[in-house]
Amino acid sequence: METGKHKHDCKEVFALLSEYLDAELDAERCDEIRKHLDDCPPCIEFLESLKRTVSLCHGCQTAEQPPPLNPEVREKLMAAYRKSMQNRARQGL
Repeated sequence: METGKHKHDCKEVFALLSEYLDAELDAERCDEIRKHLDDCPPCIEFLESLKRTVSLCHGCQTAEQPPPLNPEVREKLMAAYRKSMQNRARQGL
């Protein structure tokens, strides 16, 4: 059964796994994560899931970005958005 401390460690590990996979952490922190992973099946599962996700993302082709909106069109859209938000606020939504 997980102790409160172990759950806290898991949260820290989850927060650092991307940096861990990208080798952006110092050696001491990597060792701490490896030690935690040695005895934590949920974190191992999460790490494997993250690895699969990264792999799938690398396989995706990026779409060509559309050109930026010209300032006049952008301002019209922003004005319509602000008006919509004001209307929602008045209706209590």
